[in-house]
Amino acid sequence: MPSLKDLKNRIASVKATQKITKAMKMVAAAKLRRAQEAAEAARPYSQRMSAVLANIAQAVGQDDSAPRLMTGTGKDDVHLLVVCTAERGLCGGFNSQIARLARDHTRKLLASGKTVKIICVGKKGFDILRREFASLIIDRVDLRDVKRIGFENADQIGRKVISLFEHGEFDVCTIFYSEFKSVISQIPTALQLVPAAAPEAVGQTGASAIYDYEPDAAAILSDLIPRNISVQIFRALLENVAGEMGAKMSAMDNATRNAGDMINKLTLSYNRQRQAQITKELIEIISGAEAL
Repeated sequence: MPSLKDLKNRIASVKATQKITKAMKMVAAAKLRRAQEAAEAARPYSQRMSAVLANIAQAVGQDDSAPRLMTGTGKDDVHLLVVCTAERGLCGGFNSQIARLARDHTRKLLASGKTVKIICVGKKGFDILRREFASLIIDRVDLRDVKRIGFENADQIGRKVISLFEHGEFDVCTIFYSEFKSVISQIPTALQLVPAAAPEAVGQTGASAIYDYEPDAAAILSDLIPRNISVQIFRALLENVAGEMGAKMSAMDNATRNAGDMINKLTLSYNRQRQAQITKELIEIISGAEAL
């Protein structure tokens, strides 16, 4: 049984931890609003970009003038997975859910005889995936020094993906991230970047208007598809930031409550043991007085 001093030190330690988790919850709540607004603001642009690409892709079809980023290599032997997670932990199962989706997808591809290459964006995803797929990780993007995610960060990753494709390093590229829904709900998502999504994949149904393009549609696609890849990566990073802050806020709230429960239990044990010790001392005093 721990002594009264041990219990007192334990209570003080848990109270200090509770102050830290409460402060982290408040910081996450303050950052969440800004991150949520940024993620929600990026959605219409990325969706509209996909719709524009879908319309132009319908005009081009599968002819020889279509860029390879849209039509692909004609194979799906080599897959590149871009796994986006947070740089830091203490956010519940946020990182592990994204990594689990990527891990399951990797296992499925390997079981089908495909070759898999992985780019990790974020330290936590790298730490999780390297335990099983260290040999498949070809690059890691470190964003720990970036205080606020900007388009230039996503564009660097997009250029790297395009460069790998142009050098024939992969046939299909898929990005993994967590789509922010609410503070308690972040949905792990997989989105194919290369080849560009087919028109049906972005909600284009029924008859569409006929457009004339200047320059020609293929030239427009050659410029828009690389930009769209960076836009989709940028959206994924913003969704991740919002999801991370929401998950961290929820996790720190639970940690603060658990610390409070632990303090109550330790305080009860401390009071009971202190009362038992006082009673024992009183009995010894009374017994000594009666003996005299």
